[in-house]
Amino acid sequence: MDGLREAVAELREGPLLRAGLSLEQVYDETIYIDRSIEMVTSNLALGILLAVGVLWWFFRKFRATMMVALAIPACVLGSFILLDAAGRSLNVISLAGLAFAVGMVLDAAIVVLENIIRLREKGLDGIEASAQGTSQVWGALLASTATTVAIFLPVVFLADEAGQLFADLALTIAVAVCFSLIVAVTVLPTTAMSWLRHAKMEDPHRHWWVAMTAGIMRITGPKMRLIWIVGLLTVPLALVFLMLPKADYLPEGNRNLVFSFINPPPGANIDFMEHEMGQKVADAMAPHLTGEQQPQVDNYFFVAFPRGMFMGARTVVPEETGQLVPLINGIIAGFPDTIGFAFKASLFGGLGGGRSIDIDIQGRDLEALLQAGGAGFMAVREAFGTMPRPYPGLDLAEPELRLVPDERRIAEVGWNRGDIGGIARALGDGLYVADYFDGEKRLDVILRSEPWLTPEELAAIPLATPDGGIVPLSELVNVVRTAGPDQLRRIDRRRTVTLQVRLPEGMSVEEGMELIKTRVTPVIEAALPEDGFIRYAGSADKLQTTLTNMSGTFLLAIAILYLLISALFRSFLDSLLVLLTIPLATVGGVATLYLMNMLGIAQAMDLLTMIGFVILLGLVVNNAILLVHQTRSAEREGLMRRDAVEQAVQLRLRPILMSTLTSIFGMLPLLVMPGAGTELYRGLAAVIVGGMVLSTIFTLILLPSLLRLGEQKTVVKTALG
Repeated sequence: MDGLREAVAELREGPLLRAGLSLEQVYDETIYIDRSIEMVTSNLALGILLAVGVLWWFFRKFRATMMVALAIPACVLGSFILLDAAGRSLNVISLAGLAFAVGMVLDAAIVVLENIIRLREKGLDGIEASAQGTSQVWGALLASTATTVAIFLPVVFLADEAGQLFADLALTIAVAVCFSLIVAVTVLPTTAMSWLRHAKMEDPHRHWWVAMTAGIMRITGPKMRLIWIVGLLTVPLALVFLMLPKADYLPEGNRNLVFSFINPPPGANIDFMEHEMGQKVADAMAPHLTGEQQPQVDNYFFVAFPRGMFMGARTVVPEETGQLVPLINGIIAGFPDTIGFAFKASLFGGLGGGRSIDIDIQGRDLEALLQAGGAGFMAVREAFGTMPRPYPGLDLAEPELRLVPDERRIAEVGWNRGDIGGIARALGDGLYVADYFDGEKRLDVILRSEPWLTPEELAAIPLATPDGGIVPLSELVNVVRTAGPDQLRRIDRRRTVTLQVRLPEGMSVEEGMELIKTRVTPVIEAALPEDGFIRYAGSADKLQTTLTNMSGTFLLAIAILYLLISALFRSFLDSLLVLLTIPLATVGGVATLYLMNMLGIAQAMDLLTMIGFVILLGLVVNNAILLVHQTRSAEREGLMRRDAVEQAVQLRLRPILMSTLTSIFGMLPLLVMPGAGTELYRGLAAVIVGGMVLSTIFTLILLPSLLRLGEQKTVVKTALG
């Protein structure tokens, strides 16, 4: 963009100045992009500081904290290298992926260092503690890292917009997590042997872990165990069903641009649109350009073309962009017989965003379609409070000449319908007959008659026929003066009239579709002929495709998780125990979205938010993997099941809380900090933060309850043995 600005300045000061012309840039999308990148970068830095603060609170040792914290720049640098090698750019999405990965990359380092410190607290020397501490958790870390990476594979290979948008996000997190495992099992143990050689190891919070473990074992005893299992496996599913927000396609973004399409009155020409309508727009916008009235407009544009107009404007203060919508709508409302509406331009408009639903009314009879379209137009206006944009216009108001062939007379002169069609094109825009190639360039050869000005002149044009001699056109066709639409529109070879419904701010695509099907579709169907048909396109069609793809991706991710954990644990039962924690995470994410909407922070279940649930799968199973892995290891060493579960909870409670809190605090700025671009990933952050909080709390209750099933039989068998 800097090079473009330099080129514009050179043109402005050179050739344009000499020609008496001026050039002014009226819109720059890089401003929003730069502000978004700056915002996510600051959130990334704040997340790192919060995550390091959590580490220090747990360890209370500067060197230990720094050892884990150094995993962040190592993983980020590795991610940059591989992203560049893969040909990916550094954008808002990939930077958000790094921000999300801040807490995640610490998980492996936390587990390894915590285990090393625990062994040092038991009296082992630095070398032995580093070797044993790494080997004891290696299996669990490999399983958790492999599952996290495997979760993102379906997202990377999505072929639709989800794959295009979030391949960077998935690739960034997956690469960062892989680097974190390498750093945790190689660099960290080596550093611990040197940095912590003479450090005095005492856990200042040990009494907390003992007390919390005793409480968990008490509430998961025989009396309450089944209640917890049944409740935590059924209640979350019911809550998800009750609190799930309506689905949306893509977020709008917060660009400083208001755009408007305008359908002019029937018969309006360019001069009328420029001088009559354009001048009124200029007069209405003048006080806002000078700042006499608010909001102050930085600049605007108004463009007229043969079939319509569009205009756009942006404000000096980006936060006041929304005030332009009623201003421009008021200007448009002052034009008689004009259809138009203003809206904030969507950041993802080029990918089918914009939150608009196209109602395609199809059939054979054009007049019946226009009548049904008019009924639908009024129904949309009543249901949504805004006017839809019709394609083409709903009035047969454009002058039209219709050539009705005389079949008998055409046959007598030796022609057929196809010949007359070619002649009609030659008398109009021109008939393509061949091409000419001179060895370098190829040119089309177009047959076109002498220009005519009136229908009478057209009818009198003489034609040389094969069998009838020279006859005027009026002997072969009947020239009828009539009126018709400004264009003929066909979709799937069916004549179509489209109503584009722009959804009001705060209404999701799913809510809009429900409103259309209940209040608009019945009105249109009542006016349609028997062969009429209604189909929905735009964001509605893309939303349905996205929901299907994301549902398949979610199920595929769960299947990959199950098979991968089964292979690593060599137990289908243990992998099933891990997957049973997923509903707890899901209800946490849904509950956070529900709470945000209750507090007035509108957050729909858009595509970015759906990706959050996929990411959440790879995060929440890590805690379950640690508990199950430690429990089975203790049982293999000869401990009773109850003792094995108690040991697993006490030993893994600290790393579970540390990794969870660092992940939550690392992502928290993306959720709570306002600014440009935050509306894109706010729902994603809400799902992950809420899901991790709730799943961590209840996983520490559900998994011990499940793992302790059958502990009485184990005691009896041991006693008998």
